Amino acid sequence: MNNPFERFQNKDAQTEQQSRRLQLRTGVLLGIFCCILLAYAGVLVRTQIVHGEEYLASSTSTILRSETVTTVRGSILDRSGTVLVTNELSHNITLDLSTIGDIDTLRTLLELCREEETEWTDTFPVSPSAPWEYTRENIFCYSSTDGEGSTTLSPTMLGTLCKQLGILSDPTGDFLTPEELMEALAQKLIPTRWEELSPGELRDMLGVLYELTLRKREITYNEYIFAKGVGISLISKIKERSLPGVTVVAAATRRYDTDAAPHVLGQIGKISADQWPDYRDKGYPMDAYVGKSGVELAFESYLHGSSGVRRTELDGEGNVLSESWSVEPHPGDNVVLTLDLPTQQKTEELLSDFVSSLDEPAGAAAVMVDMTGGVLATASFPDFDLATYYQDYNDLASDPARPLLNRATMGLYAPGSTFKPLTAIAALSTGVITPASTVQCTGRYFYYPDVQPACWVWNSYRGTHGWENVTQAITDSCNIFFYDVGRRTGIKTLVDYAGQFGLGDYTGIEVPEYKGHVAGPATSAAFGQQWYAGETMYASIGQSSNQFTPLQLANYIATLVNGGNHYEVHLLDSVMSSDYSQTVLDYEPVLRNTVEIKDTDLQAVKLGMYNLSKTASMNRHFASLPVEVGCKTGTAEVAGSTANAVFVCFAPYDDPQVALCIVAEKGASGGSLASIAAGMLAQYFGVEEPAEAETAE
Repeated sequence: MNNPFERFQNKDAQTEQQSRRLQLRTGVLLGIFCCILLAYAGVLVRTQIVHGEEYLASSTSTILRSETVTTVRGSILDRSGTVLVTNELSHNITLDLSTIGDIDTLRTLLELCREEETEWTDTFPVSPSAPWEYTRENIFCYSSTDGEGSTTLSPTMLGTLCKQLGILSDPTGDFLTPEELMEALAQKLIPTRWEELSPGELRDMLGVLYELTLRKREITYNEYIFAKGVGISLISKIKERSLPGVTVVAAATRRYDTDAAPHVLGQIGKISADQWPDYRDKGYPMDAYVGKSGVELAFESYLHGSSGVRRTELDGEGNVLSESWSVEPHPGDNVVLTLDLPTQQKTEELLSDFVSSLDEPAGAAAVMVDMTGGVLATASFPDFDLATYYQDYNDLASDPARPLLNRATMGLYAPGSTFKPLTAIAALSTGVITPASTVQCTGRYFYYPDVQPACWVWNSYRGTHGWENVTQAITDSCNIFFYDVGRRTGIKTLVDYAGQFGLGDYTGIEVPEYKGHVAGPATSAAFGQQWYAGETMYASIGQSSNQFTPLQLANYIATLVNGGNHYEVHLLDSVMSSDYSQTVLDYEPVLRNTVEIKDTDLQAVKLGMYNLSKTASMNRHFASLPVEVGCKTGTAEVAGSTANAVFVCFAPYDDPQVALCIVAEKGASGGSLASIAAGMLAQYFGVEEPAEAETAE
């Protein structure tokens, strides 16, 4: 039996041992804790005392910026996928006046630009080198005319700036010489150091400060990009010197891979003040580039994409600490047009050559459409270069030849005899005549005792066409036939059918166009003129006040030969995603209306156009084509002895695929344009150039 006292002694020994272990552990933990406290204390001392002022300065100078980043604009392609307009990466230099510091930064930057022969943005209206002269008239104020015709004076940007700086008390009263202006601006903008600059350096410096100050004082809201498209060598030198306030930014600029179709493709530019409210509501930044004309404007919603918002944290020295996207940017979609680039290029070449051959060169236009209103080619001459549009704008805008006018969609011309197939369809469809009906051409039309117009063969050589049916009358373009048939059909019916074929109305094309007008009582009334019954004769052969665009005439022929289906004209073929991985939109042709045409009536009219293509004056142009053609010429008198030439055509004859219209101002007869039509068709149908033709009717 164990001793109870011994058992209690062993228990006390175990308790004492456990107590010692607990004390040891507690001591170790306290030691570790004290070490941690000492470490924290050391960090605090180092942060607050040793480097406190340094960290305080750094923390107070940290800058958090949020900037809107415009996404890459989508490309524009032709129907086969050939890129017409796209983007290319370039580098721009921007300046931040708030962080540039003294003039040494600008002085260095300008010296680097001179070394690299890099041009910079400078609109200061003083010549860039001595002798100093103003480069624009009335730089302090310009004259303008208000709505009531009186002349008023409005300050320019320079005048406004000078007035704000106190250099001019009244821009309309004071005037400074260039030297006085430069000295006055220098004293205001760089008062302490301007005298140390050479005259040339001062002029360049003032040019930059002028641009920066305009924006600082909100005289202009355009972003100041100091230089665009700068080279790698200049970028490297700027980076090496770490110039404060000078930033090199990557930018996507528009690149034109073709010089064709400038009126259609259009331009982009900065959002203007009057556009800003609309674009602001769509989430655009103020400095965004948007479509200004053409398909760039028409398909802006597809091409632009959506901008992103980038947050950037900078330290006091301008170094980037972190970057993040608060809103991800999405690049624009790619727009595929119905245009066929080879046909477009050939059309422009043919127009240019033809107009250059005229004794009195003027304007011209040509349009080719398919049977559902898709535009395959649309050219207007003279045209311009999209790549240099803004540099050339003043010359283009003042050119009397009006190269900025898109004659294909905005040129209004009398159709002449190309209107006769419509008159024929109206008369046939309403039962006024049948394909077998005949009218005798006697050289003059004697229905009215006081007005007796002649046929062209009578005026040419006192000839007549004799008895003719509608097919023969179209081939021979007999005025007497259509005077009589048009009079019996009536102006109301002619106006109605013209409307059904889309004449005198918007075609629906996505770029700007004019409506034109159909001759009739309503049009005469709108012009403040009286309509006389005898004018129906002239309206029936495409004269009187008939005025249509080449695009309308091309689509009218397409509507006629496809059996009467009048489609809305369009340039859009499809929209592809930015990476071309999927189709965002596939355009479906829009059928506006259907003109009811009997097949026998249509064949009678088409045959007349076919027979014309086989006449000696036409066949020399079309004989080498692999397709049969139907055509109609037109000569529209405009003033004095001059006349516009009009030509419409379709092919192939048995299964029409395309229709076209060509107009040449002061181009004599419509038959002279047949060679252009043959060249366009040869290009489209993939055959060699037809033999060069004479220009006789």
